[in-house]
Amino acid sequence: MSTIIQDVNVANSISNQPMLALPQNKLVTGGIVVGLVLLIYLLTTQNFSQSLLLIIGFALGLTLFHARFGFTSAFHRMASVGNGQALRAHMLMLAVAVTLFAPILAYGLSFFDGSVEGYVAPVGVSLVVGSFLFGIGMQLGGGCASGTLYTVGSGRSIMFITLIFFIVGSTIGAYHLPFWTEEMPSLGSYSLATSTGFGYGGAWLISIILFGLIAWVTLVIEKKKKSPKIEPIPTTIGWKRILRGSWPLLAAATILAVLNALILMTRGEPWGVTSAFALWGSKIASIGGVDVASWKYWQGDNARALQQSIFADSTTVLNFGIILGAFVASAAAGLFKFSKITWRRFVASVIGGLLMGYGSRLAFGCNIGAYFGGIASFSLHGYIWGILAMLGTFVALYLRPYFGMSVPKLTDSFC
Repeated sequence: MSTIIQDVNVANSISNQPMLALPQNKLVTGGIVVGLVLLIYLLTTQNFSQSLLLIIGFALGLTLFHARFGFTSAFHRMASVGNGQALRAHMLMLAVAVTLFAPILAYGLSFFDGSVEGYVAPVGVSLVVGSFLFGIGMQLGGGCASGTLYTVGSGRSIMFITLIFFIVGSTIGAYHLPFWTEEMPSLGSYSLATSTGFGYGGAWLISIILFGLIAWVTLVIEKKKKSPKIEPIPTTIGWKRILRGSWPLLAAATILAVLNALILMTRGEPWGVTSAFALWGSKIASIGGVDVASWKYWQGDNARALQQSIFADSTTVLNFGIILGAFVASAAAGLFKFSKITWRRFVASVIGGLLMGYGSRLAFGCNIGAYFGGIASFSLHGYIWGILAMLGTFVALYLRPYFGMSVPKLTDSFC
């Protein structure tokens, strides 16, 4: 029986083997030093919230790496062989998130006395096209938005290509966004909490019921298809396994939800990833002589971000924290290593990165901002994002073999 390792998994993984690789101590030290230097810089030049977000981002990177928590793999396992274990972990993550988000949003709970708002975005052609493109892109690019960051941090060479073109696609998407939002049909934003008479309590109950139904459907599909299972990780718990080994999916799901709630209370909005890519790309384009300040995307509330240092951008700081956290975690596990890039995987990463970048701007976010953050904020657009991204995944399954990428089969097992 063959074993398929998810594309966003790093390097034959932290492994379920009883013996762990020796830690790469110099890399661990270097990562910690860089993190501390960046933390001190943020403490001395930015609001304290930026320093706190760097620490939270670091924790996100550790969690994503140790649990190999994938959105891409969850979607393609479900679409190809009907394995829903990772999707059920998503449902737990979302259930914990809405439980935490409901009182935070309802009462405006904040660490710094600022306003608190969830991600509630319009439902229209822009969302449908963007999330569908993202679904294709994440399967060709080898990882989603969060997956790209943590695999870059852990040294997976091909993901650097994905990240570069993710940034390019997001920048182009920012330029084109006014067309999609102003010229294409839209039904407007819809919140289960504020657009109905249910309030946050009723919206929470509806959400929990929906998550339960989705989890039940995945179990029915698994039973019908006799889907292969994800191999269990060792049950022994110790400091070595916590710091250097694999973490259970369900534990990671809970941790990610808690960290997202902390982000909401720290910066006044949930976890996001890809808005920083549009910012980085636009700043680079500006250096190259492009008048990005004249783009509609960079007018109004966004104008200040373009003028300031990237370290004043909270999403950028979170992204840097994720990369650093994954880097330290992979080095501590002895797994940081650059790998060979084949030309077909290079082409797939270019296409995947472009589609994810462009799609994330059209869809008002990625698997984190739109799917995770949107659903946790009780926004209808988060559910639609998930459905269209899954449809994109089905299309991508037919494309992956042309780029030398595997498609799980019912005879496979997962690790």
